[in-house]
Amino acid sequence: MALLEVDGLHAGYGRARILLDASFELAAGEVVMLAGRNGAGKSTTLKAIMGLVERNGAVRCNGRRIDGLQPFEIARLGIGYVPEDRRIFTELTVAQNLDVGRRSPRPGLPAWDDARLFALFPNLATMKDRPGAQMSGGEQKMLAIARTLMGNPLAVLLDEPSEGLAPLVVRQMAAAIAQLKRAGLAVLVCEQNAHFAAGLVDRTYQIEKGRIRPS
Repeated sequence: MALLEVDGLHAGYGRARILLDASFELAAGEVVMLAGRNGAGKSTTLKAIMGLVERNGAVRCNGRRIDGLQPFEIARLGIGYVPEDRRIFTELTVAQNLDVGRRSPRPGLPAWDDARLFALFPNLATMKDRPGAQMSGGEQKMLAIARTLMGNPLAVLLDEPSEGLAPLVVRQMAAAIAQLKRAGLAVLVCEQNAHFAAGLVDRTYQIEKGRIRPS
């Protein structure tokens, strides 16, 4: 059984319909990429899964319908979301940002804690007391992912993780996704860069004008 199932999902903003009849699934230990150009509906797809935009259709986590739940309830069930604009608390330090996301480990999955996250993102280990506002864009993106993992999710939704980053940081992000896959997490990556995480992706869906199809 798929960990995350999306079936006939429609979503948009007011009268503007962005996502049209989207269906796909994501299994534990699998990396799936949603590829497409800017404005194709990638970010809207993730927001619709999380209940952050108006939507119709079915979304299931481990067989349970979650499309009627609030975003915080979906997060508590184990769906972690890292938005494109990161949304870290810039006035808080790295350590404080991680504390905000901290939740108990989930049965059957390795626990994410400070030590494990700093091993995943060594850059963050050297700046535990640095405010988010004093970090580079790449460092903020690492922190956003680390904060989400501190919640010990079952699945992680990553929106444009490589956008605007230096090549070295992009490689670090791809290596981090590989570790998430090995740890048994389900990972859905929205990307314009089709070469990002090449070799890690189990399946790719293409989204164009709000419609999703296998690539």
